[in-house]
This record gives sequence, structure tokens and C-alpha cells, in this order.
Amino acid sequence: AQAQPQRPKLVVGIVIDQMRWDYLYRYYARYGEGGFKRMLGEGFSVENCKIPYIPSVTAIGHSSIWTGSVPSIHGIAGNNFVKDGKVVYCTADDTVNPVGSDSKAGKMSPRNLWVTTIGDELRLATNNRSKVIGVALKDRASILPAGHHANGAFWFDDKSGKFITSTFYMEKLPEWVNKFNKQKLPNKYLSKKWETLYPIDSYKESTSDDNNYENEIVEGEKAVLPLDLPTLYKKHGYKILRSTPFGCNLTFDIAKAAIEGENLGRNTDTDLLTISCSSTDYIGHQVGVNAIETEDCYLRLDKALADFFAYLDQTVGKGNYLTFLTADHGAAHNYNMLRSHKYPAGGWDYDATTQALNDHLKDKFHLTENPVFPEDNYQFTFNKGVLAKADVDLDDAVEEAVKWLKQQKDFIYVVDNEHLVEAAIPAPIKERLINGYCHGRSGEITVVTHPQYFGGKDDPQYKGTQHGQPFPYDTHIPCIYYGWNVPHGETTQETHITD
Repeated sequence: AQAQPQRPKLVVGIVIDQMRWDYLYRYYARYGEGGFKRMLGEGFSVENCKIPYIPSVTAIGHSSIWTGSVPSIHGIAGNNFVKDGKVVYCTADDTVNPVGSDSKAGKMSPRNLWVTTIGDELRLATNNRSKVIGVALKDRASILPAGHHANGAFWFDDKSGKFITSTFYMEKLPEWVNKFNKQKLPNKYLSKKWETLYPIDSYKESTSDDNNYENEIVEGEKAVLPLDLPTLYKKHGYKILRSTPFGCNLTFDIAKAAIEGENLGRNTDTDLLTISCSSTDYIGHQVGVNAIETEDCYLRLDKALADFFAYLDQTVGKGNYLTFLTADHGAAHNYNMLRSHKYPAGGWDYDATTQALNDHLKDKFHLTENPVFPEDNYQFTFNKGVLAKADVDLDDAVEEAVKWLKQQKDFIYVVDNEHLVEAAIPAPIKERLINGYCHGRSGEITVVTHPQYFGGKDDPQYKGTQHGQPFPYDTHIPCIYYGWNVPHGETTQETHITD
């Protein structure tokens, strides 16, 4: 018999939600030896990995990593986008039912994803012998990486405190998931305070803990450590776990349970496990790039990674698994923090701009209803039903809207997405606009703000941060390969999230 080509027993893809590339080195001196440093010291780091599209948001990032494609082709045009004249959530699917809970959080599937994932192709290539499992707190971060033909995708349900799935994948939870849920690990993580891993005065990479740039960790609860998680759990339920580093720990806990329950890495063909750590994003949005909570989250994440790699060494065997770590997007610094140091920065009021644009178009074309949806993604999406009812040509409405938006001080570029090729825009930004435009799902117009400005409000009290733009703070992400047949080294050649 001919010898089979050598392949890894298990591939593990890890996505850290909202991880900027510079976090690899900003906290490097405080990382242990077994997590990020192990990957950098023994693996291969792609130091100049960029996102080649906008908007740079979670659903698109996960879809692009796991399909090697971009929104214009894979169809996931945002976390939310317009489909058939309605704003929809990327993985919402009313044709399926929750499994493991009666929560609406279970009515999810990958049906809006037009293309195959790595896992889908792996299943095809091995005649379905390979197993593919996806886990994350966020539904979209589990479903979109796992794909259409996965053996399972599991995400966290705030209502029950359990990991659930939908009838798209199966009719009942596997026994190993039931067993995992019965441990009630969320209760364990929420039974003690979130205190800093090290003395709080040693967190030199962050601003002071009590400052004007950080939002509440959840509504009504100031983001100052230590946080009394048992009390917060009583008030807010399981959702508080998402905004703590322990959400990452819980994600690696279920990843281990999946390896054990599905015998991943012990089968005749290569298996695949997709993991996404979502708490980094929840924390980042609330407190921003420079917070002690963010620093502490990454120091704890480093320990969780080290523990997970040690587990893989023990169960699958060092050298038998191939893993990569990357991110779906980065994040901007809080603009008020930047302004305090005289950097040019700010925000623009998306809602106010949308309303003003609607008022202008209603007056111009004698409309009685708003012709532009209250959507985001740095795009303006037209309600074609409203225009058709008033017998207004879409192209005329778009042309007028572009003309009006170009007069606003907030934007450096305003483009009609159907005429991107002709736009006078620098090539790197134009490429991102073209790749990010999904005909029929994206808005008709995309705007690019000034660098270090983002959608929200230009408010001297604005706290936290956002992402979504084509600039490096949003689009430069880590990408490290480690394990089976990966040589040690690095490259500074520009590479893309889709590679």
C-alpha cells in the first residue's frame, strides 16, 4: 500500500476578538513562557497581517479568516446588513430552533454565508471522516468559522448560562455538551471578585483605573477593579461573564471538552477546532485600548493559552497539532484620551447625519418616509421600497446623497459603491472598499472618516472605543502559526487575513 501524505492530527484556529497587533509586544514583558511567547518563540509570526476590506467588524472578520474570501464574495456584509429590504443579523435564522435552551439566541445558522469554510472543504476532502467543531461565546464567532457542514457549533446563552446550538446542526445536544453544562462553570467564575492578576500599581501600560475614558463595564456598574462579580451576577445575570477575562477561560474549557467529547485529534483523518475568544471585544468596547481591565484581560488570556497548549501537548501530542492565532479586527484609541494629548481625533454622530440626510432627500424628492435605513458599517443603505413608491430613481437618490455627504466635514471620502473603480481614492483604501462591498447587502454609499475619528458622537464625555475603518489601528492584526511542520521565523511582508 502507498504511504499516505503526512498530515496533522488536529488543526486549532484561535481568533482573539478585537486584538490589535501591538498587544503582542505592548504586554510582552509580562507574558509567561507558555502562551504568546511560546507561539512567537517557536512558531512563525506574520508581523504585517492586514485586513483587506472594510468594514472591519466581527462577523466579516471570522468569515474572511475561515473562508479565505471577502464580503463581496462570501456575503457577510456586516454584523448586521440589509437583506431583502430588511435589516438582518448576520446569523439570524427563523427557520431553525434552539437546541439546549428555549432562548431566541438559539435561532441561528450560517445560511447567510454564501461560500464554504476551511472546515467545509476538509469534510468534503475526507468524505466526512474529519470532524469540525466551533466554540465561542458569540454565536457568529462560532457559527461562521465552523461553516455549513460542521459536526457542531456551540455558543453561550446568557439566559440559561449554558452552551447551546440550533437545529441547523442537530436535534439534541451531544452528551459531552450536557455534561459540560452540568458543571455550571459560569457560576464558578462569577463566584469571586475580578481582581488584577498582579498588584494594580504595576500596570504601567495602562491609564489609571478610574478615569474619564472608560465606560461602565455593564450599565450602571463602573469599570474599576476589583469588580464584585457575585453581586453583579445577581443584578445582571450570566451576561456579565462576557465582560470579564473569565469568558475566555470558559471558552477554552469548552474547547477542551470538545476535544475530549469528540475525540478530536485521535481519528484517522485531520480534525478541526475553531475557537473564538469574545470577552476581549466586550471589554475593549467598554473601556478602550488603554485600560487596566484590557491589560489584565490579556495577561490572563496568556495564561489560559499556556494552559491550553499544555493540554494539547498532553492529549494530542506536541508536534501532532497545528494551530494559528489571529484576530478579526483591531480597535481605535479613545478619541478623548488622544485629544487630551493634542492628537487629532474625534467622532461623528451617525444617527444625526442619517436623519439630516433623510430630511434633505425627503425635501429634494418630496418623500413622506425616510429613504435611508438607520444602519451602520460606515455605509448608507437606501430603502428601495420607499423610493419605488414615490417613483424616485435609485441612482438619482444616491447621486444626490453623495453630493450632500461630501459637503459634511466628517469624511475624507464619500463613494457610490457601484462606481468605486472610478473614485479618486488611494489604492489601499480603494481595494478595501471594493472587497467590502457586497451588492444587494451592503449600503449604496460608503464613507471614510478622518483617521482616528469613528462613528458614535463627537462627545467630550465619550468613553470606550470602536472599530470598522481602513486604518492600521483597525486593520493590523496578529497572525502566528505554531506546531506541526511550522518552522520558527517571521515575515514583515504584507499578508492578509484571507491568507
